[in-house]
Amino acid sequence: MLHKQYIHKEGRKIILVTLLMALLINYVAIKIIGVGLIVKIVIIVFTSVFLGFITYFFRNPRRDLLLWELNKIICPADGKIVVIEEVQMNEYFTDKRLQVSIFMSPTNVHVNRVPIRGLVTYSKYHPGKYLVAWHPKSSELNERTSIVIENGEYSVMMRQIAGKLARRIVNYLQEGDEVEQGEQFGFIKLGSRVDLFLPLDTKIHVHLNQKVKGGVTTIGEFM
Repeated sequence: MLHKQYIHKEGRKIILVTLLMALLINYVAIKIIGVGLIVKIVIIVFTSVFLGFITYFFRNPRRDLLLWELNKIICPADGKIVVIEEVQMNEYFTDKRLQVSIFMSPTNVHVNRVPIRGLVTYSKYHPGKYLVAWHPKSSELNERTSIVIENGEYSVMMRQIAGKLARRIVNYLQEGDEVEQGEQFGFIKLGSRVDLFLPLDTKIHVHLNQKVKGGVTTIGEFM
């Protein structure tokens, strides 16, 4: 269930700057340059639509989070499932894991949420390329932040990945932090993706191309 929409803190300064720029453009075009009526309408419509999109992008809807037992994994982001496959890990883990990837388009909510309750045992930023987020190699080559959460019995790696448009990854978690399932841990600006790396025996509840919601959809459960 969605509640009243709020603006995420990562967007407040950007929205304010965009508003001031829109007002300045309108003032210069209409008052100083003195453009014609049709041009005035075009400028006002364009700046209003752009400001509306920026505000919409940074929305942070309040949700009734779907919290489960320790063996449940909830979705860390809004978007679409683009990868479900077995991979060999070469960061933190050295075994094979199930990778589940969620692609976020510019129209999705870009808040990132914690999939399981536990302790942050690893948090590392990696500079990199800016391949399109659905590219098979983006998980390893793009700018990204990797976070591992362990709860004593299970462990999960989340990977925030920058895309072609997204050039700003925000991660609030540090090693040693205790986190609750569903709490916000970061934000990625413009389209990108989040990868989950789960134990091989995890029972997956989603399928390719399924639309999912952060904090609401169940990705799977540990067996």
